[in-house]
Amino acid sequence: QVQLVESGGGWVQPGGSLRLSCAASGSIFSINTMGWYRQAPGKPRDVVAQITSGGSTNYATSVKGRFTISRDNAKNTVYLQMNSLKPEDTAVYYCNFAGVYTTALRRDDYWGQGTQVTVSA
Repeated sequence: QVQLVESGGGWVQPGGSLRLSCAASGSIFSINTMGWYRQAPGKPRDVVAQITSGGSTNYATSVKGRFTISRDNAKNTVYLQMNSLKPEDTAVYYCNFAGVYTTALRRDDYWGQGTQVTVSA
């Protein structure tokens, strides 16, 4: 059984920074793509950033230059460094691991439980 545990959310003033982490536990052999999504009240869940197993990244236009995604394959962990935060970044942030292969050769996708990020003065 694979589980994702997120941490690092909270409240920050505009212009501040936060760092989110998402760690996977279980009998994992490899993970293809790790990503972060966010969902604001009344809006759909949208991709924020993704990173492949080869290290390629892509970002939503609204966060380019402010957010940085990284991964530690040895720890099965993905990070999201968020700088210059704006009120419009307020949302619940979810990590997503796509293409998780376990040692039993099972392939699934997984979501974290979500962590609230609030940016306000």
